[in-house]
Amino acid sequence: MKNIILFDPVRVRANMLPLTYTRPVALLRHGIMTISEKWQRAIPGAYSYSTQDYLSMKYPMIEAADGDNLFIAGNLHPDAALVDAILALQIGEALTLNGETIARRGNGEPTSTKEYDGGEPFAINHIYDIFLTNDEAVRRDFAILTAGKTSKPLSDTCKLIGDPSQLFIEEGATVEGAILNVTKGPIYVGRDAEIMEGACLRGPIAMCEHSVVNMGGKIYGATTLGPYCKVGGELNNVVMTGYSNKAHDGFLGNAVIGEWCNLGAGCTASNLKNTYGPIKLWSIAEGRFVKTGLQFCGLIMGDHSKAGINTMFNTATVVGVGVNFYSAGFPRTFIQSFTEGSTLGMKDVDMDRFFDTASRMMARRHVELTPIDKEIFIHIHEDIK
Repeated sequence: MKNIILFDPVRVRANMLPLTYTRPVALLRHGIMTISEKWQRAIPGAYSYSTQDYLSMKYPMIEAADGDNLFIAGNLHPDAALVDAILALQIGEALTLNGETIARRGNGEPTSTKEYDGGEPFAINHIYDIFLTNDEAVRRDFAILTAGKTSKPLSDTCKLIGDPSQLFIEEGATVEGAILNVTKGPIYVGRDAEIMEGACLRGPIAMCEHSVVNMGGKIYGATTLGPYCKVGGELNNVVMTGYSNKAHDGFLGNAVIGEWCNLGAGCTASNLKNTYGPIKLWSIAEGRFVKTGLQFCGLIMGDHSKAGINTMFNTATVVGVGVNFYSAGFPRTFIQSFTEGSTLGMKDVDMDRFFDTASRMMARRHVELTPIDKEIFIHIHEDIK
């Protein structure tokens, strides 16, 4: 069995903050699966992660006793050419692309390198790539997850528009009284997920296990609802990592939401400037606004952040980890991690109260906030202050 270690490319990890404050790059969700889950299907083996020291408490790197490890960049999607090139590596050899190592075999520094000639791999390099290329990611994962399988039948109470082969419903899922349009892309409804009556979905859309679309929800592609996410209102090209809610009316578009977030009733985030001009996005790593070349970009939100009812976010707002914002009016387009308040002012979050809230929210999904989780949050809190 191969021992595979997915590593965080330094530049990519920085570009993916605030989501990579709390997870390795390979555990970002893109399409239906995380990148790690894609590799586990492509190359069977034992998987671990090479990431930040403080995250290694939760995601330890496990090396093979004989030193025969395969290191793979955690931002890359596997494809046939890339998998073949990686499996062809000899011990001590590295695979490079444009001068950067994307894979290597063995321990220590490689003794030789070869340039990858299989074309540009499908990858995420900036946080906005997660929603920008989610259409392609959903299509790829849909093909992998549904190959050779038969969908659960669609209820007669629903209306399907398009090719039935582009709809897949896993066992245990419930879909009643909904309109599903697959003419622009597939719709995947995961195990024990639910689409309530009156909802309208236009693919490509991925609903992971136990996710829910509430009554009357309007979901456009390319959208991913991670495990246990609950949504309502209007979503357009949104990736929700998992365990997060936007359960009520309000608009969210061209957005990436972490885990354990909650957007209150009426919360709306702009994804387009009134001027229709190009967008600059706050880079946490660089401490400044950077050009994106995008016209559409909405809310980027780290884990365990909350927004009160009727909250409004301006175009391209970055919200860190553990934020609690509640106010009429727009906050700044960057909200520092572990702060709370309103447009009248923000203050540091009390960490004991943060842990109490996080524990209660996670317990609703039968997940424990562990001592290691607390150590990670404490490290992030201390590092940003």
